[in-house]
Amino acid sequence: MTRTSFGGGRVPADPPGPVDGDPLAHAVVLCGPTASGKSALAVALARRLDAEIIGADSQQVYRGLPVGTAQPSAEERSAVPHQLIGFVDPPEEMTAARWAELARDAAARIRARGRRVLVVGGTGLYLRAAFEGLFEGPPRDAVLRERLEREAEERGRGALHARLAAVDPVAAARLSPNDLVRVVRALEVYELTGRPLSEHFERQPPRPVPAQFLGLSPPREELRERILARTRRLYAEGLLDEASWLLARGLERWAPARALGYRDAIARLRGEISLDEAVARTARETRRYAKRQVTWFRAVPGIRWLSWPPSVEEALGRG
Repeated sequence: MTRTSFGGGRVPADPPGPVDGDPLAHAVVLCGPTASGKSALAVALARRLDAEIIGADSQQVYRGLPVGTAQPSAEERSAVPHQLIGFVDPPEEMTAARWAELARDAAARIRARGRRVLVVGGTGLYLRAAFEGLFEGPPRDAVLRERLEREAEERGRGALHARLAAVDPVAAARLSPNDLVRVVRALEVYELTGRPLSEHFERQPPRPVPAQFLGLSPPREELRERILARTRRLYAEGLLDEASWLLARGLERWAPARALGYRDAIARLRGEISLDEAVARTARETRRYAKRQVTWFRAVPGIRWLSWPPSVEEALGRG
């Protein structure tokens, strides 16, 4: 992320207006790894700020998958209006650039109602797209994508990730081999332009939008326990039902590429692994994902990390 976009400090009491016409300017952004408690703190913070929440999570945008994507609960959504949660039908694809446009539209409507904008989520690429901008990449090539996805299916995702590491080690270091969507996109950009995706990012002039970033980062063991507890809860509350729903619609290839847990849940439904193994695998992959999230957000300049456990008063800069 750019080194001039963001700032910490106390959250202003009065809602500042947009800068240069950007409705996301001076938004408050609450970010951090999965299972770090963002949703609960966001609701409490939004009520104090008279704000509405815009979700910045690449999985929570999908309709019909509230459990596996850990969407805010019905109680949380009734307490504070949430935007960009559960509004896209699988298998429609949501890109970071499109999300940024939708986030600006949502922010404009929120401001028109006289309320603050609170952006909450853990998808760093979405936040980067909204507050710094992304390069104008080549359009998607359906034939090339199909070939790359077939290669991943036949040779394994690790092999496709290794190929990315050979041509773009910077992008490969940021992406998990299981993040098939972004690995395919990075290879697609390289094959279509002859330049690594990371190089495109470096050459893209930033267009920073000022915002106040607040970060949540539980101690490692605490986060590990929270991830395991949440994973068990997901399986208990309906992850297998959602995986069955996806299978019935022929979306078994789509789901594992985009959301943690569904691949393991599908394997369980097919009798390939036990329930305990499914839970263990999902928790392990979630921990790895959380580690990458923390690394991403640690690089955000000016982010103010909240102590653990966090409080609304501290988030407001009054603790």
